[in-house]
Amino acid sequence: MISVGLTGSVASGKSEVSRAWQRAGVPVSSADELARIAVEPGSAGLEAVVNALGSEVLKADGSLDRARVRSIVFRDDDARRCLENIIHPIVWRHRETWVQAQKDEGADLIAAEIPLLFETGGAEGFDCVVVVDAPYNTRLSRMMEFRGLSEEEARRGMTVQMDANEKRQLADILIRNEGTLEQLDEKAGSVLEELRSRFVGRRMKIDMHVHTRGSWDSLSDPERVVEVAMERGFQRIAITDHNRVHVGLRMAECYPDLVIPGEEVKTAEGIDVIGLYLSEEIPEGTPAEETIGMIRSQGGIAYLPHPYAAGKGGGGKYAERLGQLCDVIEVFNARLHNTSMNRKAENLALRHGKLMGAGSDAHTIGEIGNAWVDLPVHSNEPTALLAALEVANAGGREASRLVHLGSAWAKVRKKFSGALAGGLAC
Repeated sequence: MISVGLTGSVASGKSEVSRAWQRAGVPVSSADELARIAVEPGSAGLEAVVNALGSEVLKADGSLDRARVRSIVFRDDDARRCLENIIHPIVWRHRETWVQAQKDEGADLIAAEIPLLFETGGAEGFDCVVVVDAPYNTRLSRMMEFRGLSEEEARRGMTVQMDANEKRQLADILIRNEGTLEQLDEKAGSVLEELRSRFVGRRMKIDMHVHTRGSWDSLSDPERVVEVAMERGFQRIAITDHNRVHVGLRMAECYPDLVIPGEEVKTAEGIDVIGLYLSEEIPEGTPAEETIGMIRSQGGIAYLPHPYAAGKGGGGKYAERLGQLCDVIEVFNARLHNTSMNRKAENLALRHGKLMGAGSDAHTIGEIGNAWVDLPVHSNEPTALLAALEVANAGGREASRLVHLGSAWAKVRKKFSGALAGGLAC
């Protein structure tokens, strides 16, 4: 699901763009509407606002006098900040609930109209930010005409937001509202078409199982790993070093849209379980089921690699039990030269109704890209990946048998150098 942040300066016309998108069938949440819900009569939000600003902000029927509140916060910066500290957390919680509901309903594109998107630091949570802009004098006139404000009040209200020029520079897409309402609706429709063509229906390739020099049997430089993956047409890779997550975490910081931080954990049973989207390292030697629980407790994805491989997969001994517990089963591993192992893994996934993944299991630079998952473009987060895997295709090509010499050489080098992983550049 693609999420779009819709913002703009006060009275720029963003609400009209929002309505145009809704008429076109796009689910849109409005920060103003959510803010009204946050201060409904009897709510904790309304009580907090009254305690902060005084009972004079209430109407006779007990509801919030928004015009009165507006006049206070336009004149008093401290009061405005106090109000924002009360309302914004409630609004964000309501929005999170709404977003999850849209995901559950299978929406492919949603939008959130948020006047203070940049000011509150929320822009990073969206795949694309659309800014609606209108000339200063036009916005000033609208505030006086439609909101009944004096010129002084209107000008004051316009100064409490980020400068319009700054918002224009931060926009992924800019809608200039300089004409009629019909022209604005037409522009809104054109931008919606662009958003759908840019994001919805597009696909990407990812490799869900890659090693770097953070693993004891690899010498691959993490920066080079990411660079080569991009050169070979991959939009995302999971760095899953053996019993180490620090390289994956650091590279995810450097490349937040390109890298999934993970760890391939050697469990107490002597087999491997991968955790994707980890924030903390899971100790080597943790029992397999406990490992899966620890992955889940971090909000991660439990990924079962090469379940029928000898040694690291237990030759299938644990496949049925762990296949039921994991979220994703690796149905193609490029390092498995016995193709029946991959076929068995695919049958395991089908039997248990599990999502299917693929990994090059690359320990050398040359192996990167030997396996892939083709799936819809999605944001780099666990829930988005799981949803995309529902309509994914996993495949790849068998790596050369010589790649194991690279792993052996890495072990020798590290044994005598005493080094596990060098520093990271970014």
